[in-house]
Amino acid sequence: MLSNKNNLKVLQEILSDFDIHAKELITKNRYSVYIKDGEEISRLLALIGANKAVLQFEDIRIQKEMRGKVNRIVNCETANLNKTINAAIDQIAAIKKLQEEGRFNKLDDNLKEIAILRIENPDMSLVELGKLLKEPVGKSGVNYRLKKIMEIANGK
Repeated sequence: MLSNKNNLKVLQEILSDFDIHAKELITKNRYSVYIKDGEEISRLLALIGANKAVLQFEDIRIQKEMRGKVNRIVNCETANLNKTINAAIDQIAAIKKLQEEGRFNKLDDNLKEIAILRIENPDMSLVELGKLLKEPVGKSGVNYRLKKIMEIANGK
């Protein structure tokens, strides 16, 4: 807590000389500075000789950063899995519709083969399904065939 606005400005200038950018906080004639950036907080702690505090602060920062990265990765993977599962459900529904309507046997052999593999392996990725084909194809080839099946099932 600083006694007046002049002291606040002086402190900000001193910190600025050390490349530490402190923001001002003024409430009810009370003057304070705060530092938001982690790097600048570490520099201030080091500047005042609080080396143990710097190490503790950096440890906490690293842990939070790692947790954040892990959460982002998990969220991304979960979203991808959900997308894969939802697509597989739609594909299987289209294949079963064709079977129920007696149109499945009218599909060409490539479409029948991928349809059977999808039914037998509902949790497999497109890449994995492509590798199981008699003549393996890549992800885009499998995707094309499954989209074609869905179009036929939906009358397009």
